[in-house]
Amino acid sequence: MSVSRSLEQLARSYQVATSYIDQAGITKKIGKKTLVAVLAAMGVDASTSTACEKSLKAQEDQQWTRVVDPTIVLTRSQVRDDHIFHIYLPVDSQTSVWIDLEDGGRRHDVRVDFKDADIRTIGRQRIAKRRCYLPKDLPLGWHKLTVGAGGDTSAESRRSATLIVTPNRLDTSDPFMNRPAWGLAAQLYTLRSRESWGLGDLADLTEIATWSAVKAGGDFVLVNPLHAAAPVAPIDPSPYLPVTRRFQNPIYLRPEAILEYEYLSAANKAELEQMAKESRERDLTSDLLDRDLVWEAKLAALELIHEVPLSPARQALFERYAYQENPGLRDFASWVALAEEYGAAWDEWPTELQDQHSPEVEKELDRLQPRVQFHMWVQWVLDQQMSEAQSAAKHGGMRVGIMHDLAVGVHCYGSDTWIYGDVVARGITVGAPPDSFNQVGQNWNQPPPRPDMLEQTGYAMFRDMLRTLLRNSGGLRIDHILGMFRLWWIPEGEKASEGTYVSYNYQALINILVLEAQRAGAVIVGEDLGTVEPWVREVLANKGILGTNILWFERDGDQPVHPSNWRRNAMTAVTVHDLPPTLGYLAGTHVQLRNDLGLLTSSLEEEQEVHSREIAAWRSLLESEALIPPDASNQEILVALHRFAARSRSALMAVAVPDLVGQVETQNQPGTKDEYPNWRIPLLDSEGEPVLIEQLDEQPLTGRILSALGASGRARW
Repeated sequence: MSVSRSLEQLARSYQVATSYIDQAGITKKIGKKTLVAVLAAMGVDASTSTACEKSLKAQEDQQWTRVVDPTIVLTRSQVRDDHIFHIYLPVDSQTSVWIDLEDGGRRHDVRVDFKDADIRTIGRQRIAKRRCYLPKDLPLGWHKLTVGAGGDTSAESRRSATLIVTPNRLDTSDPFMNRPAWGLAAQLYTLRSRESWGLGDLADLTEIATWSAVKAGGDFVLVNPLHAAAPVAPIDPSPYLPVTRRFQNPIYLRPEAILEYEYLSAANKAELEQMAKESRERDLTSDLLDRDLVWEAKLAALELIHEVPLSPARQALFERYAYQENPGLRDFASWVALAEEYGAAWDEWPTELQDQHSPEVEKELDRLQPRVQFHMWVQWVLDQQMSEAQSAAKHGGMRVGIMHDLAVGVHCYGSDTWIYGDVVARGITVGAPPDSFNQVGQNWNQPPPRPDMLEQTGYAMFRDMLRTLLRNSGGLRIDHILGMFRLWWIPEGEKASEGTYVSYNYQALINILVLEAQRAGAVIVGEDLGTVEPWVREVLANKGILGTNILWFERDGDQPVHPSNWRRNAMTAVTVHDLPPTLGYLAGTHVQLRNDLGLLTSSLEEEQEVHSREIAAWRSLLESEALIPPDASNQEILVALHRFAARSRSALMAVAVPDLVGQVETQNQPGTKDEYPNWRIPLLDSEGEPVLIEQLDEQPLTGRILSALGASGRARW
């Protein structure tokens, strides 16, 4: 069905794309059904041409009737250069504007220009659009700007805006441009040790960070998202589909590392040690990882430890943590307590409990208050163990330390959508349009935030999440950072290909990210792969945010690009979690797997031929660089590819732990959920035998790969 002109205008006014250019450079038009559904998810009626015209008029009038934009985000340079913002007030009204600073001060020196105002009549009222100028020495931070209308400064007449002043750019990656660094990239749950409980945990992270720093001069460990999952079985194995992005998954706790463990009674300690013994037996097998069994044991252990009273000092530390993280911490713990009672998905709870603010929820939480307190305590001990991991990494000599990974979004019916329901678009999930690697597109089954509601709420959800994640880390990788510019919205029930792009205020989001990262001293890496407009990478680079180079994608047509031409302001890697380990990629296991799962749009033979040409081109280049002999084995090519990539001089280089042990199996196959055991494959060597972190030194490939990095000056092996 054709798209009317009024629908096109309305869609564009809400930053909804009516067409886009795909990865092959072809312009794709968006259908009416998709546009109407996407606008409806924003609360906009676009069902008919008349409805479109009414919605357009309402949007235009809104700007003139809300006094001041709800959020104003400016860089330090914009403030100093007399950047203009506007207020909208009745023509004859007097105006008082002031700023309450983040540190508690107040500024009244906001200049309002009463000359040459634009005027518009809305209903029976004439509204003037007046220019305003901020004081040029306004400090960085989160401030509150208030407009008092008509000379009346009473609360009823005020309109306020969140005013955010940010640095011009992030400078934390600058030291790595002249002195590049390397680090490990790991799925933490696979990094098991002799003391693990069936999954890798934060104590294991501390161990491998210290080992790589001291032994080989590693500067960071990039881990998968540690965001919280639902607390009841079956636990979703995907770290990229959490219930919240702010708080963490307690399955990564090491119970014995909690201080109160030492004060357990002899009987309780013996009970906990038996739980640990049974769980550790799973570390020694190549079976699929079982989060349900691990969490059942750890939850019982945590409940025993929680019964030990905190000392006065520990109680004070817990209370300070809760004060800093509330009300978000209390809200999250409340959701967890309710999820334990009624199930993981809140849309299946009793109707009266689906609204966080209902009287029934308040009554139920009174009953569950001890459980709410327990889950607040769990997050506190998680925070402590994360702090210990970062401290150990830095003490070992790392310049960055632990680098967290930020997922694109959250589960449709997890804690974030229950707590921030108004900010989330309903009836929509996000994903990606078809591309060369995912030929039918991707649906990540995550609801997107509404751009208008992010602005309306002062980006508070985004800010709070960043602060919590950055507190105990030296870096943050942002999965699909393009989502800060635009997201691929897919109406519920439609194919991934039947979506469209919705744009966000990227300047606000990126500048807020810069502010919070600068305050934390953290390096930011954006995963900027896929369908990317060139100017996006330029924006990120100018803001001091590193991009991503993946060796296999560094091609010009069919030919590999030499690393001397790769981006320096990036983190380079040979492979990542969404691709097979390098030995698997060289063998073409991903081609056969995607064919078996019905994810190819061309024949298996055609895809295998394309893959064979790709590997042949890489072999030819490596031979020309004298990195491999003509009859090189795949293991020799694996080592050579790391030596080759290390020549890129990119700021950071990440080495995937599976490559260190010669693993072949894919961790995650995009486009699948249950068809393949995503996120459940343990760390295995090339023979399929489990590898513990204590055994990394013994793996032949570990020394060879790290020696290859050492030859480039990155590692100290």
